Amino acid sequence: MTMAAVPLNRGPPMAPSFAQIRSALQAPAFAIVLALTACASLPPPTAELGAAQQSVARAGDADAEQYAADEYAQARRALELAQAAMADGREDDARSLAVQASAVADLANARSRQARADAELAQRRAEISRLREKLGMEDSQ
Repeated sequence: MTMAAVPLNRGPPMAPSFAQIRSALQAPAFAIVLALTACASLPPPTAELGAAQQSVARAGDADAEQYAADEYAQARRALELAQAAMADGREDDARSLAVQASAVADLANARSRQARADAELAQRRAEISRLREKLGMEDSQ
């Protein structure tokens, strides 16, 4: 007795489950997200340029041209290059140059403030020495 192939009664086709639908939608959803991410770009670096302008202005107000001339000149040049890059539509270059200008201008500002503080300290020490001489005191420094 051989067993003949007996067709199985499979019944009506089942509706796809939620898991099957979800996995079928994952690939197109991923492709859409990837496409949107590729199209998205950073906003123009106007905030960075504004911050760089303010940093350079603060350094100028702190007399950086006198006390930190090299850094101040470098910051101004980087700002000029950033503005030129922005005008040419090279936003990535403009952004990095503006950030560089801000950093160098902040350094110039700090060095200028330090130099001014050192000069003021030297002036105060000289005044103290003169007063001691007038009073006939020995200079204990």
